[in-house]
Amino acid sequence: MTLADRNFEVLETNGVRLRCVIEGDGPLIILMHGWPQCWYLWRHQIDPLIAQGWRVCVPDQRGYGFSESPPDIENYGVRDLAADIDGLATALGYDEYALMIHDWGALVGWNVALLYPDRVRAVVGMSVPYGRNLDPAWCTQQFWGDHFFYWAYFCENVGEAEAHLEEDVRKSLFTIHVAASGDAGDPVDQQGKKRMLDAAPKPPDALPHWMTEEDLDYYVSAYNESGFRGGLNWYRNIPRFLSDTIELKGKKIAQPAIFITGSKDPVRKMTGGRVGEEHFDDLRSVNVIEGPGHWVQLEATAETNRLILEFLKDFV
Repeated sequence: MTLADRNFEVLETNGVRLRCVIEGDGPLIILMHGWPQCWYLWRHQIDPLIAQGWRVCVPDQRGYGFSESPPDIENYGVRDLAADIDGLATALGYDEYALMIHDWGALVGWNVALLYPDRVRAVVGMSVPYGRNLDPAWCTQQFWGDHFFYWAYFCENVGEAEAHLEEDVRKSLFTIHVAASGDAGDPVDQQGKKRMLDAAPKPPDALPHWMTEEDLDYYVSAYNESGFRGGLNWYRNIPRFLSDTIELKGKKIAQPAIFITGSKDPVRKMTGGRVGEEHFDDLRSVNVIEGPGHWVQLEATAETNRLILEFLKDFV
């Protein structure tokens, strides 16, 4: 199905209006994107899920794309981000739903499963495993010394970070996407770097196989609409991410789940390749696809979809 054929609806949830792709009939599955993305991350998964018998809801999440972007950093705490997702199910008339989650969508999505255990039926997690090891110090450049770390850049440069990325939205989105992918060039010496794009590998002249000019055009249109502030405000709440969900410490994710990642995903370096099986009661498989980086559902669509549909067939 083409972009023009997608069915968009705006739903009220938890005090915000989120624009969503809503299609199909059957049990509900909600797909959660991360940064710097929007609903369009899941463009290759929507139709296979519909064909399997799901009703699919894919929001531009709070602060992204054509959804509302509240102005204050405090508007992007984990409890609100999780309540947004649960509220979408309520708005659509469902008592239960499955989740498919990636990047920041995974970081929040695992918490949706924990905060709403009687509502979430199953979870397909990608790239970012569940854990409770987010050190607030990671959001300070002092912790990293002369080594640039983008979390600290976003948290300590409110306004300036957005302005940097918005100088050339197309260049920013292309550079960041390729830098996190399996097609990233040679790493840059990040010693002394002060801004994100300066610390990223120079992207190739040609688009990678998993991105077309039309894809990039769509991302640019979404970020021209929203700007970067909403998405960066998710990072600015990392220092209180765990303290806001203190009651979840020690709790395990009870729902059936699988985890999918690319062998070259930079998150694997950040986590040491650990998935944290000890945090799950029913983690049915861990799948590392050889070759892709961070965007496994784009870089290895066929294999990712095969794993997704094989797991989800028991829940339709």
